[in-house]
Amino acid sequence: QMQLVESGGGLVQPGGSLRLSCLASRGTLEYYSIGWFRQAPGKEREGVAIISSYGVTDYMSPVQGRFTITRDNAKNTAYLQMNNLKPEDTAVYFCAANPDPYGLTWYTGNAMDYWGKGTLVTVSS
Repeated sequence: QMQLVESGGGLVQPGGSLRLSCLASRGTLEYYSIGWFRQAPGKEREGVAIISSYGVTDYMSPVQGRFTITRDNAKNTAYLQMNNLKPEDTAVYFCAANPDPYGLTWYTGNAMDYWGKGTLVTVSS
C-alpha cells in the first residue's frame, strides 16, 4: 500500500513562498496522478492542483498563476511551489494519488486512492 508523506509547511509572511514535497515512502508514484488538496479551519477540503504521470497539470482558479505543481519520478516525489502566498492560503495541505488518468472532477478528491497526513501552511504577518 502506498504511503505518502508531506513536508515543507510552516509559517510565512504574506507575499512569501514555500515549497511542499510529497514523498512516496512506499510504492512508486510513476503511474499515478498526484494531487494537492487543502483544508482551512472550518472549511471543506478543496483541490489545489494535480499532475498526471506524464506531466499534464490542472490548477484551481484561486492558485492559478501563483502555484506550480511538478514531479520527479526518479525521486518518487511531487512538489507544490507556492509563491505570493496570501492569508487565505492558510490550511493543512495534503497530497493524494490515484492511477492515471485523473478525471474532470479530480478536485473533489473523491477518486484519490491514497492520502498523506498533511502539512500545515500558515500565512500571517
